[in-house]
Amino acid sequence: MIRFFSFIYIFLTIFLIRADTFADPYLPGGETSNQVENKNSFSLSSRNLEEHMRINFLVGNALFERMWEDSSISKNIAKDGLGPFFSARSCESCHINDGRGHIPLTNKEDKISVVIQISQNIEQSNDYIKNIDDDTYGGQISEFAVKDVLKEADIIIDYKYSLEMYEDGRVVELRRPIIKIDNLNYGEFNESTTFSARIAQPMIGLGLIEHISDQSLLMNEDVDDTNKDGVSGKANKVWDIQKEKLAIGRFGWKSAQPSVYQQTADAFYHDMGLSNKLYSNPFNCTSKQEECAKGISGNSEEYDDLEVSIDQLDLVTFYSSQLGVPARRNIDAENVKKGKEIFFALNCNSCHVESFTTGDSGPHGNLKKQIIYPYSDFLLHDMGESLSDGVSEFLAQGREWRTPPLWGIGLTNIVSDEYGYLHDGRARTIEEAILWHGGEAKEIIQNYKKLKKNEVNQLLSFINSL
Repeated sequence: MIRFFSFIYIFLTIFLIRADTFADPYLPGGETSNQVENKNSFSLSSRNLEEHMRINFLVGNALFERMWEDSSISKNIAKDGLGPFFSARSCESCHINDGRGHIPLTNKEDKISVVIQISQNIEQSNDYIKNIDDDTYGGQISEFAVKDVLKEADIIIDYKYSLEMYEDGRVVELRRPIIKIDNLNYGEFNESTTFSARIAQPMIGLGLIEHISDQSLLMNEDVDDTNKDGVSGKANKVWDIQKEKLAIGRFGWKSAQPSVYQQTADAFYHDMGLSNKLYSNPFNCTSKQEECAKGISGNSEEYDDLEVSIDQLDLVTFYSSQLGVPARRNIDAENVKKGKEIFFALNCNSCHVESFTTGDSGPHGNLKKQIIYPYSDFLLHDMGESLSDGVSEFLAQGREWRTPPLWGIGLTNIVSDEYGYLHDGRARTIEEAILWHGGEAKEIIQNYKKLKKNEVNQLLSFINSL
């Protein structure tokens, strides 16, 4: 009997220590994963969401898709408060089908799924602010405004093309967007102000990312490159408005947001000009934009004296947190297996870390203790001068970017009719995105360019299976 219990003890110990070996990499979002391959692949709730919580998901989805109106012309002034400046009228306008945005090919197209972030490119000494706003235009340029308010400016996008060559002579055309801000309606920028185009990112798996413990994220931090592999990721330390303290950044192109809640509140305010619990001023304008400050507020008693009520913000945050991750495809195909070997041989996983296990604390029980495969470390990395935008966000410098998760990337062309990769959508294909890597990835890309055409195709097959 004693030997029997000893066997059970040993078995359970091994099981607990090696739990990750029983995970299914076919399901990158753990039990949240959905096995759907169509335009709705990014829009389904976590598969393990409790049935009684699905109504909250559906209501949050309706608010995510809602088209907000200008208070001055709305038939229901108590329930609208768009602007005065805005880049889009709904969350869905940028995150089409909950997927990634794109940069327009011509200036005749609306720049709905891309925003222009601006900042003074000077050293800041205050760790508690995201960046140093332009005195006149703040931290973001909006191309739209409500009735009787002049929009901030026109955004003009052109492209500069170049060629990148593999060692065997194969050539790939790359493009870089050239942003010009024209017809400034409120005066000139500060001399040190710079700007950066940012496309919308996919919405899947946000709740899972939030449930990764700080300790798990920091395990991959190597600021001084102590292991001498050329990769030195660092965590961004950002201001958590709710908790009134510094926290690890997880969301946004430079990991400048600590939580899904704050990311959602920030988007409501800066992208649509909607006041909420974290940003209570109904006028998203600077003191120099006097016309803007004279607009009609949509704050109402019915909505907690805000334009987005506390309940509405909670519901959109819940919806954003509970979007499930789609299952992988073609996982057993020979090209995919070979591609994974190449991915690891090149050391791509030094930044695109394969897996995490979410913690046992957090707001959502169904997202706890999930073995997930995001292929990201969610840390900042120096990506080289070619990708530098000159915009700092907390500890993130112009050359530094958060490693984006790769899960679901192979479904991009199914979910979206138009899309781009990298922060400003410059890359039209995954291959282009890889070739733009520099900085810490310089040696990896040098080795990547030595690959034969069939090996590149195998690597892309693996990435498209994620």
